[in-house]
Amino acid sequence: MDIINKVTDAFWSTHIWLPPNTTWADIAPGSRPDVVHANYRDLIWPIPLAAVVMLVRYTLERFWISPIGKSLGIRSSRPKKAANVPTLELAYAKSSHLDHKWLAPLSKQADMSERQIERWWRLRRAQDKPSTLVKFCENTWRCLYYLYSFIFGVIVLWDKPWFWDVKTCWYGYPHQSVSNDIWWYYMISMSFYWSLTATQFFDVKRKDFWQMFIHHMVTLLLMSLSWVCNLHRVGSLVLVVHDCADIFLEAAKLTKYANYQKVCDAIFAIFTVVWIVTRLGFYPRIIYSSSVEAPRILPMFPAYYIFNSLLLMLLVLHVIWTYMILKIVVDSLQKGLVSLMSGDIRSSDSEDLTDSSGNVRVANGSMRTKTKSGNPATPAAATAAGGVNQRKRGNNSSANNHTADAAATTTTTTTAAN
Repeated sequence: MDIINKVTDAFWSTHIWLPPNTTWADIAPGSRPDVVHANYRDLIWPIPLAAVVMLVRYTLERFWISPIGKSLGIRSSRPKKAANVPTLELAYAKSSHLDHKWLAPLSKQADMSERQIERWWRLRRAQDKPSTLVKFCENTWRCLYYLYSFIFGVIVLWDKPWFWDVKTCWYGYPHQSVSNDIWWYYMISMSFYWSLTATQFFDVKRKDFWQMFIHHMVTLLLMSLSWVCNLHRVGSLVLVVHDCADIFLEAAKLTKYANYQKVCDAIFAIFTVVWIVTRLGFYPRIIYSSSVEAPRILPMFPAYYIFNSLLLMLLVLHVIWTYMILKIVVDSLQKGLVSLMSGDIRSSDSEDLTDSSGNVRVANGSMRTKTKSGNPATPAAATAAGGVNQRKRGNNSSANNHTADAAATTTTTTTAAN
């Protein structure tokens, strides 16, 4: 027990997390009559709130989004089930990708021809794919959440001085009051990520399941640390800046599933512009303030360098993602492709991606490029990445959703800022 207490005391050392000459007692709730400090005990509230978020999602998808999807003619049927062949099921459980070296031994064990096994395998893989309606519902829910979150964030921050002048994030730190609207903004944002963590086990299982799980947990960790350290001002700015582009990204996906290709392309074009303006325009202004203005106002401490390094890492990733997005647009225009986003977006299988040679895969606000061999060319430190899927007919390509790196850095570092 003594060892645990020592480790805990060392981890929460005021020399690491707080400015010089500041203790945890100094920023505890009620320590000053003129300041309402963030209370670390409030971090328990996002967990029950997550249950409310999941209930709202279920209600909307069941009684509103799904009927709308069906009225638009979106397919809800599932493919025919593959025959129950225990030998093949065991092999499929090991890997959903058929290794042609297995064909001969499997053919003998299952008493089937190699062609029959290949057909069974294709049918079995198709069986695991979600229907278009299910994917439409998921993306519509996310689009609605990001739309709400962005509008609520702007309303909450509209009368806050740091929304208009970023350097006021640092005046008076760490003795900065948390207003009720900021409290709700933070708690609801965290409850959304808690809900994503839970619903992952029931949603369409994608190949990046554990990567996204880690990504959500790291996001929650970083938001929690920023709350404990009273860095809610800069955290709220980063949240609202990143929610904006995600609205159009999810909207592009759901219009794609609804077969409104021209609308999808128009929204994707808007997404590209909004992405550049927010991620390479407004966000660097936050970075400038945290890197240049903050040291002039505050005495520095280790936690500051930790959070600011994550903010800078995210900026580098934004530059990489922007390059990938623009490359998709330029390649599409050069090849004369009618649509920018042809093919399923962030599908669970590469076979969902069809037609053009410039298929786009979009994942949670970011993009990843796929090489000929099917291996993702992800940025180091990773993040929600996606990109161009150069694919020729007849080629066997393995579908990889954005990797742990990809997943963990888009929101990881996004919340690093938080």
